Amino acid sequence: MNVVHSCQEMSTEGFPSFSEDDRGYDDVVPYSDDETDNELDSSTETLDNLEQNQINEQIDERRQAKTEYTWNVKANDRNFHDQFTVKKYGCIKKSKYSGNAIRTYKYNFITFLPQNLMEQFKRAANAYFLALLILQSIPQISTLAWYTTLVPLLIVLGITAIKDLVDDIARHKMDKMVNNRLCEVLQDGRFKQSKWRNIKVGDIVRLKKDDFIPADILLLSSSEPNSLCYVETAELDGETNLKFKMSLEVTDRLLKKENELEVFDGLIQCEEPNNRLDKFAGTLYWRNQSYPLDANSILLRGCTVRNTETTHGIVIFAGADTKIMRNGGKTNFKRTKIDQLMNYMVYMIFVLLILSSTGLAIGHTFWQSEIGNFSRSWYLDDGKEESPTYRGFINFWGYIIVMNTMVPISLYVSVEVIRMGQSYLINWDLQMYYAEKDTAAKARTTTLTEQLGQIEYIFSDKTGTLTQNIMAFKKCSINGKTYGELCNAVGDKTDKVELVDFSWNSYADGKLKFYDHYLPQHIRSGNDPSAGEFFKLLALCHTVMVEDNNGQIVYQAASPDEGALVTAARNFGFAFLSRTQSAITISELGVKRTYEVLAILDFNSDRKRMSIILREPEGKIKLYCKGADTVIYERLHPENTIKECTEEALKEFANETLRTLCLSYKEISEGEFTKWNIKFKAASVSTHNREAALDKVYEEIEKNLLLYQGLEYSFQAGRSAEISPKKTLLLGATAIEDKLQDGVPETIETLKKGDIKIWVLTGDKKETAENIGFSCQLLTNEMTIYDGEEINTMLTKMQGSQMAPREANAHREDIFKSGENPAMIITGSWLNEILREKKRRKKKWFKRPKTENEKKMQMEKNQKDEAAKEQRQKDFVDLACQCSAVICCRVTPKQKAMVVGLVKKYKKAITLAIGDGANDVNMIKTAHIGVGISGQEGMQAVMSSDYAFGQFCFLQRLLLVHGRWSYIRMCKFLKYFFYKNFAFTLVHFWYSFFNGFSAQTAYENWFITLYNVLYSSLPVLVVGVLDQDVTDKLSLRFPKLYIPGQKGSYFNFTKFFFSLFHGIVISMIIFFIPYGAFLQTMGQDGEAPTDYQSFAVTTASSLIIAVNFQIAMDTSYWTFINAFSVFGSIVLYFAIMFDLHSAGIHILFPSVFTFTGAAPNALRQPYLWLTIILTVAICLLPVVAIRFMMQVVSPSETDKIQMNRKRYEIELLPKPSRPSSFHRGTSVRRSAYAFSHQRGYADLISSGRSIRKKGTRSDPGVNSQTQETAGVNAS
Repeated sequence: MNVVHSCQEMSTEGFPSFSEDDRGYDDVVPYSDDETDNELDSSTETLDNLEQNQINEQIDERRQAKTEYTWNVKANDRNFHDQFTVKKYGCIKKSKYSGNAIRTYKYNFITFLPQNLMEQFKRAANAYFLALLILQSIPQISTLAWYTTLVPLLIVLGITAIKDLVDDIARHKMDKMVNNRLCEVLQDGRFKQSKWRNIKVGDIVRLKKDDFIPADILLLSSSEPNSLCYVETAELDGETNLKFKMSLEVTDRLLKKENELEVFDGLIQCEEPNNRLDKFAGTLYWRNQSYPLDANSILLRGCTVRNTETTHGIVIFAGADTKIMRNGGKTNFKRTKIDQLMNYMVYMIFVLLILSSTGLAIGHTFWQSEIGNFSRSWYLDDGKEESPTYRGFINFWGYIIVMNTMVPISLYVSVEVIRMGQSYLINWDLQMYYAEKDTAAKARTTTLTEQLGQIEYIFSDKTGTLTQNIMAFKKCSINGKTYGELCNAVGDKTDKVELVDFSWNSYADGKLKFYDHYLPQHIRSGNDPSAGEFFKLLALCHTVMVEDNNGQIVYQAASPDEGALVTAARNFGFAFLSRTQSAITISELGVKRTYEVLAILDFNSDRKRMSIILREPEGKIKLYCKGADTVIYERLHPENTIKECTEEALKEFANETLRTLCLSYKEISEGEFTKWNIKFKAASVSTHNREAALDKVYEEIEKNLLLYQGLEYSFQAGRSAEISPKKTLLLGATAIEDKLQDGVPETIETLKKGDIKIWVLTGDKKETAENIGFSCQLLTNEMTIYDGEEINTMLTKMQGSQMAPREANAHREDIFKSGENPAMIITGSWLNEILREKKRRKKKWFKRPKTENEKKMQMEKNQKDEAAKEQRQKDFVDLACQCSAVICCRVTPKQKAMVVGLVKKYKKAITLAIGDGANDVNMIKTAHIGVGISGQEGMQAVMSSDYAFGQFCFLQRLLLVHGRWSYIRMCKFLKYFFYKNFAFTLVHFWYSFFNGFSAQTAYENWFITLYNVLYSSLPVLVVGVLDQDVTDKLSLRFPKLYIPGQKGSYFNFTKFFFSLFHGIVISMIIFFIPYGAFLQTMGQDGEAPTDYQSFAVTTASSLIIAVNFQIAMDTSYWTFINAFSVFGSIVLYFAIMFDLHSAGIHILFPSVFTFTGAAPNALRQPYLWLTIILTVAICLLPVVAIRFMMQVVSPSETDKIQMNRKRYEIELLPKPSRPSSFHRGTSVRRSAYAFSHQRGYADLISSGRSIRKKGTRSDPGVNSQTQETAGVNAS
């Protein structure tokens, strides 16, 4: 059998076009993610005459010859690649081939300052204040000093620049760490250590065991037989089970040594760099011969070499051209919902500022013409001959400057500081630390924290995210009897939890956790031959490869299920020891026996089973088969007497959400096998539809299974003998636990109580996805599960009803039966069919030109099709969102991202995607929030995520605690910030009615400068970082507290206008009460403190005390830091004010500090202190009264919990303890066969290329261990 050809078929299997026959098939994998060919025009007509066909063929041949492969790689010749250049920025030329250095940083030493300032001034607020600063430099316009704007602007720009610099330095360090990794490169005839960044396309590299692969490399040779190389692809797809790569036979034979590699001058022509992880096409030209290349010879960057001592290869793609870098997708700048609201509100405030300034300018024009003219107010004459209109125009700009604090300059930087503080709290949370992998939670972005409190939909990967990637043998049914419960050595059930001791077995690895002590005794006694036959089947029927590593048996399996089953057989006394192309050796209770392998009938997604045909040492031929219960039961002999018992066991296993397999066998006569083998060999070399021919031949032999007349074994000294004819025996079934991560069911249940909908998007097969859905309690027996065909029928019915829009919307809401709890499980092929995402086909090079009428008709048709497609997608999203649970299985990374995008588009909902592999990157980048699971698999998903931690269960704390707190803190901050700025700024507005609308400020210039920077900033920042309305335990105990965040209840336009109204009222109180107090007053020294400076001090003092006490009232969680910030800000205000009003500083800067002695003179008057106290009291008492009334009359859920906080805290919170196996309520058997949905190693084994040369080998002793490769297929 041609191995390369076989592997090509393996790589393309499952990518058919979607015909009517296979649309709904569960295991059809959709087309590749980056299909970019133009869609074939449906109306294209081909010319039928022979001449035109010949022209088309000639065009295709010429084009294929010229442009099929445009990427040329010459071995050991760097100068060859320098001749290929491309233009960049129009005129600058650069090499077509990327260097191997990667760059994720944004700035360098030279570009940091100009580029960062340019980015910051793209923000409307910063650009606005820069324009204000320019206006303030014009004396005719401004009544404010230039430093009142410059100082806050510099502080804002400086803080943001420092934050950006720190982030970019971290990126520099990470890039440097990766680029400075070492690799051996062939230079001057010898392999020398070289940094990754210095590797070039065409270089020959040598990799050792456990090395990271530095670039996309063509495998040339390795230390393994036939130049096999085992790689771990966890960085790419989250799978930890090893995959094998094979070099070409010619390079394996001729390129083993350094001198041979040095003279290698082959030319590789291949496809351009792309993001297809599973595809590669090219040709190697060497020594006047050409050799086809495919993905089975390519080692991808991001993978790790395993179990291969030495590997040689040539670099094909480097750096940014590698598939893992191309697969990263475009990084979109993510903005929170509050960011968007905040921007709209700032625009509204700016409009309000324009309107206010316009009104005051008109007032000044009127006042100047009626009251302030020379004839009526001669003492105000400034000697300028300017019209009232011109003076009004100048005053418009003056008021823009005076009231510029309506648009808060420090808003954005304060938000960034709060988010950074909240991010550090996530990083420091010890309850989100995963000790087993030494992995702490990490906020990889500081711009999205409050969005964590508004999540409505979670899209989760399955493998490595919900599950641990560890399979464990739990139970089995043998000859109608179930094993695996707590039993003692005589078979009686017990409550004592005690592990089975396998020390009697020298091959046991000591890792199997099994609690039924009767089964090992039963096997060793030999009383039930079916038990021995059961585990012998597990030891023989598989495609696992074995290595002897220093006396330790190491298994390498194509799927973790197979690894778990073979390991289980090993622990029970049937150890798989070795295999060759035609034989397999096992130990049966300590006695070695070798079986001749006659044929391996490998697993695929259509067959859902695998078989092996063996010749026993005694000469009998047997077929052993294992597979899904649905396909095995169809092929059973009708006289199997334990079918019903086994079926009951399967139901029990399914109820416990275990993955099941049925085991079967039959004896084959010599004549029957000879006839079948002729057909098998013919099908194996078939050049037309070979897979279908093989499946047909397989089907012929896999019939009447499990009928074996007169079989009875006695496993004495490992021998078997036929005793007498007896009844037909069915071996039974296995049950494997696909271990969930700790706390997954409890986490999902808690999140669902918080009204968060959870969808699972996985590349795994339907049965496995459904099984995990029940296991993690996402699915329940009370749910009605709809599949793709039913959903498609519903959507077709909805679109064909021709209803009015209002009726159609009502019909969508009633599409499911009343009272039912719907759930959806849909495969990738059905998803494409439903959403009309057809596979694009290549456009032919020649077609008949269309007329204008045909073009117009085609355009109209395309528009109608697009509108129908969009409506169908919207209907699908509406249906899916009505379901309690949605599972999309067998979906590609592109489809994962598409589903997330559709929910974002049509539901306008905040989404979160969580995954662990590179195949989740698109989904993570598409969602509003991306979360990566770190520590379990590769880091590709983590590198693209916004947040990362070690376990799925930490998600509930991230959302319900940190997310909810962050959202509430940010809402409090924004409401208070707008309130305090309006209370501060609008005092100027009211003052204008008493100063002739002259744009005179109500405060001292330095107070205006420092108000937002020092006097009122710290308390609200502390609240924004540390405040808690309820404790973290109560947040988790009452998930419904999360719901207001989803609805945006704490901050919206209503809350914004209320804050504005509150600020307006406070500004009136701050101005008019002191103004009234200053109208007719007499100080105790007989002087009237009615001067402007004393009034400014009084209003400023009242404002500072009022706004700081207001934030104190808004604080729910008091710490020393809160108290210090509130009272410290007030003390700081008075300290700075007395200093700025001192005579000493006035002497130094007489033009800058003009309020000499104002504060000491004013604040020595008790009357003014009484005025300040009265003003503050009137500001705060109504707020206290309203809040008290609201808590009494209409308390919120938070209020109710706060009032009973002490009672809740002293109660013993229920500690969720996950039982050893989750039992569903009723028995509903599902096919949950434990198989990978990829092919195994059968072709590789049959070819003989995987078999190591035999050498002396010592029998492993008691300390022999099995290295299980845990992992499942890409989700």
